[in-house]
Amino acid sequence: MVRSDAVPAGPADRSWHLRAIGEIDADFHRSSDTHLLRLPLPEFDGVDIYLKDESTHPSGSLKHRLARSLFLYGLCNGRICEDAPVIEASSGSTAVSEAYFARLIGSPFIAVVPEGTACAKIDQIRFYGGEVRMTKDASTAHEDCLALARETGGVFLDQFVNAERATDWRGNNNIAESLFGQLAHERFPAPEWVVVGAGTGGTSATIGRYIRYQPHLAARTRLCVVDPEGSALFDFYRTGEVPSGRSASRVAEGIGRPVPPASFIPSVIDLMIEAPNAAALAAMLWLEQRLGRRCGPSTGANMIAALRLADHMRRGKQTGSIVTLICDSGERYAETVYSSAWREARGIDPGPVLEDLQTLDRSGRFGADLRIARRQAV
Repeated sequence: MVRSDAVPAGPADRSWHLRAIGEIDADFHRSSDTHLLRLPLPEFDGVDIYLKDESTHPSGSLKHRLARSLFLYGLCNGRICEDAPVIEASSGSTAVSEAYFARLIGSPFIAVVPEGTACAKIDQIRFYGGEVRMTKDASTAHEDCLALARETGGVFLDQFVNAERATDWRGNNNIAESLFGQLAHERFPAPEWVVVGAGTGGTSATIGRYIRYQPHLAARTRLCVVDPEGSALFDFYRTGEVPSGRSASRVAEGIGRPVPPASFIPSVIDLMIEAPNAAALAAMLWLEQRLGRRCGPSTGANMIAALRLADHMRRGKQTGSIVTLICDSGERYAETVYSSAWREARGIDPGPVLEDLQTLDRSGRFGADLRIARRQAV
């Protein structure tokens, strides 16, 4: 027999969760959308290249969107609770954005970051009140976070599993809906290509699904994902098998993984390009000359792939547009990839590819030597 007082008389006290969700929602409405910039490239007549500037989010990067989604996902699943630490494994930008939201709702935040993460990112995590714990071996970060969650009674957000789950890919002002809405009045409103980096897989999953969801895009637009050299994702996409002996990117923090994360969805990707470190940094430096400001190395990887696709379109006398992302500001990397001494110490010379890029205004050609893979039929 069930006691009459066994069932609560009213709903559980959700006042803290409601306040936390309200704070995040209010912050969202205070923030305007990020700009879509058109890159002047007369060298590619008939091909328009755009960059969606995600560096202008309050926490400074594309990961602001992901962090917001992960916090709402955790709150609405009842996993993020008052006074319990929020924990993440991150090379920097995701942790910066998550520290921002943790401070917003008053939760403690702990980031487990690999040694060698840019000092500017670590400083920003701490600026937002986050605690930083360094790990020498990035491959143990996941287990370290699980252990921390058990010890502290906190929640591990686990971006590499939950990135593709937490975002509403059908719309709700996600990055795909925003990007394609901003293109509506351009001469090529449905782009030929959208180019993004292979990080958690969340951005490619959101955009790839949205393209298939919208008939006017599904008929024309394809998704290209860029992976840095040494990462596992390119060969996993190409062969369907997990390669061994891979690592996170040495230069493009936030993209490139030693093993494919659970949130990486190959079936929504039409093409993958592997960007050598030197080529990604060359494109980053070249873009600084074109834009008059610095972007991060992940943006350089995006740019090298976008230029390769633009060259292919130009050679085929094809017109259309290509859209990619400015992932974060280059100011975060002043002491790393923007330092010639740092690059020299690691044997990375962007000079030859940079020279090739600087001839674009004379030759209109760019034939970078990049590994390219198309999705195999299944």
